[in-house]
Amino acid sequence: MSKRSKAADRDDSPPVERAAKTPAAKKTPAAKKTPAAKKATARKKAVVPAETAAPRKAAEARKAAAPKRTASAAKRTAAPKKAVATVAPAGARKAESRLGMVRRARRINRELAEVYPYAHPELDFRNPFELLVATVLSAQTTDLRVNQTTPALFARYPTPEDLAAAVPEEVEELIRPTGFFRAKTKSIMGLAAALRDDFGGEVPGRLEDLVKLPGVGRKTAFVVLGNVFGVPGITVDTHFMRLARRFGWTESDDPVKIEAEVAEIFPKSDWTMLSHRVIFHGRRICHARKPACGACPITPLCPAYGEGETDPEKARKLLKYEKGGFPGQRLNPPADYPGRPAPPAPGVAPGAARNDTGAA
Repeated sequence: MSKRSKAADRDDSPPVERAAKTPAAKKTPAAKKTPAAKKATARKKAVVPAETAAPRKAAEARKAAAPKRTASAAKRTAAPKKAVATVAPAGARKAESRLGMVRRARRINRELAEVYPYAHPELDFRNPFELLVATVLSAQTTDLRVNQTTPALFARYPTPEDLAAAVPEEVEELIRPTGFFRAKTKSIMGLAAALRDDFGGEVPGRLEDLVKLPGVGRKTAFVVLGNVFGVPGITVDTHFMRLARRFGWTESDDPVKIEAEVAEIFPKSDWTMLSHRVIFHGRRICHARKPACGACPITPLCPAYGEGETDPEKARKLLKYEKGGFPGQRLNPPADYPGRPAPPAPGVAPGAARNDTGAA
């Protein structure tokens, strides 16, 4: 037998299988890395660009330095905060509809009615003539100054006929404390003469007649009509103008336009008392220069909250008249007035300065 036959007898497997068993076909195991190669791979992995390594190191440092939060601290942080009731400052509220403004305005009137149930005209008078003259004199001065001045004036000139026949210089001297005494003397003597000549010495009860009198405008006329004749009217003085704008009832500076716009918001039956309440509020709390916002009872309804002092303690120090514990403006106020009567003019005996009835 030949050598080739013997080899075939020793391995009778198929040629392919035999090829797989040959050293060339066997899978070569992965070569083991030498110590030098391992070091090179480690150095390659350790190399990180500088711009990546710096932030990473800083973040790791911050994380290590930050105090660990306990479970209770995490719970407190995650808990929602309770809502704090605040009043939006001026200009920060959403625009409101016409209906919303009217509802808010009428609510302000109701709130003021509770705050000032004793609201009244703050001029001392006993009859329509005295109220008419006192209202003319109140321009550019305080009601208190007028109330301290009119007792002597009416004691000397109690009727329109008496005042119309007076000596102008004597009238000027009596009303000098009210300011602008020459112009005011001309007005009150002129209206006294008109009452004597055109109305039989009586104050008329119609708007169109009152505004024809010297020195009498719509404001003065509505004061007389509302408080003597029971005719509703809106008295737009400086306080009413200021608060009507702050409350968002109007944007006008014209008294006639303000009167018309406010008249559309409120029922006619409310006009006279609305005027008293708004004027009372303007004199006591919502002042021109420094409103006492922190002591105001209607702040949730006021778009102008924040224009004045909002700290409650500081705001309380700004309150005037009975709200601040001080005397009012009338020497002889109505019986339901909660404050103290105003003092008479310096040097005048209290009995001589007071009116007989102080009727309002």
